[in-house]
Amino acid sequence: MFPTLVLMVLLCLAAGSLACDSGDSPFKSTGIACRVTKPAALVLNQKTTQVIQAAFKHAKYPSMKGEKSILFIGKVLYGLNNLEIHNLSIGKSEVELRENDAIGIEIHNVSATFKGALHYGYGSWLINLGHSVDFEIESHIDLRVNTKLYCGKGRVTADTSDCTLTFHKLLLHLQGDKQPGWMKKLFTDFISFTVKLVIKSQICKEINTVANIMADFIQERAELFLSDGDIGVDISLTTSPSMRASYIESHHKGLVLYRKVPSSFLNESVFSPALLSESRMLYFWISDQVLNPMVKAAHQDHRFIRHIAGDELKELFQVDLSRTMPDILNQIISSENPVAKMWSLAAPELSMVPQGTIVKSAAAVELRINSSDAESPSLYIEMDVEVAVQASYANKKLFLDANPISISIRKVSDSAGMDLDTDSDMDYFKEMVHRIGIPKVISYLEPGLTSLMDSNDLNLFEIINPEIITQEGYVVIQLDFGFPHHLLVDFLKKNF
Repeated sequence: MFPTLVLMVLLCLAAGSLACDSGDSPFKSTGIACRVTKPAALVLNQKTTQVIQAAFKHAKYPSMKGEKSILFIGKVLYGLNNLEIHNLSIGKSEVELRENDAIGIEIHNVSATFKGALHYGYGSWLINLGHSVDFEIESHIDLRVNTKLYCGKGRVTADTSDCTLTFHKLLLHLQGDKQPGWMKKLFTDFISFTVKLVIKSQICKEINTVANIMADFIQERAELFLSDGDIGVDISLTTSPSMRASYIESHHKGLVLYRKVPSSFLNESVFSPALLSESRMLYFWISDQVLNPMVKAAHQDHRFIRHIAGDELKELFQVDLSRTMPDILNQIISSENPVAKMWSLAAPELSMVPQGTIVKSAAAVELRINSSDAESPSLYIEMDVEVAVQASYANKKLFLDANPISISIRKVSDSAGMDLDTDSDMDYFKEMVHRIGIPKVISYLEPGLTSLMDSNDLNLFEIINPEIITQEGYVVIQLDFGFPHHLLVDFLKKNF
């Protein structure tokens, strides 16, 4: 179960595709909740300057035209074309979470040179601008953006309209020595104001565009992390994100999709913000009403089937058991190429308790001397198993610790249709399930689920000291992290 949960690392900044409907109780339909605390915001802010740089460089600056009447000269017409940015550098960035308001970001000492061509003409006789000169605008700017987060059509929508640029320097340099000094001063005086307005408008517009492109990008990554084949998760927001001075929190439906069709229904959620603390960077709260449909979908998708043959199967039974192996089983295992098939008879059931995740499963095993010969000696076993599973993630690997609670053998029969129901046989098969079957299943799950996580690049994340805390009906995952630089690189390459 843990890999499915860890794959939600990006979920906090993502959302689904349906409308938000908080109703009277904003948390009643919450299957998954995510909290990003202030320390995490500080880590993410380390990447802010690169995103702001992209916004400056990607902004399209329109041509600017104007006119001004000058005493003794007449009407002066001008136009600034092909405005481009060069030599961009950004100083420090600061972030603040404002209670019930916005994410405040301040970027100090943005140094940039804008280059372009100035076309101008003067005199009442002028019809077309007939003169041109290249120019540079040297600027030093401070940038303040207050980003408010909303729920729009089930998605996190960013509004950065509260955007302010403060110009500490804006110097116009005309290229060439032929321009008279009064001309440079004239253009500097009445062009500077226009340039400021255009730069502010385009930069703030681009920042808003980038913010929402990033939200969509992160959503795509989150949906990818939470899908495999025909199984996915509807991560639509149930209400707008909560903003506190120490954290941002989002609430998601978490409905499991199988072949794009919802396969679960969330009853009254027990989520409350009080269930999460603020000491770690990132928190996930997941209801077992989300996890159970995931397991059901995996069962429907025939994920719980395994075949073992030959030496691999023989090695399993080299474990010393306290009971004597039944003759039919001994005949199969000692043959040249024994085969076994294991599968789930019904979808396993999960429940969260303080002691771990309780898994109840009905399974079957068929062992046979020769897989190609339907008449070869065989043994069929049905069982009910209940285990307590504790999971951990370290060194980029998943670890599962499963402790049996109860094992019940439903049925054992051989190829002749004879039931093996002696007490000695039943005790052997229970011990076999305990010491051979369960460890073997775990040995497949650990690397298999780790590989699934790695296929979604989880191994590129720096996950620090993850903790998994199970309680009645839900699990909390809390961790610190280092932001994966490759995601930012992917985002910038894809969109700029």
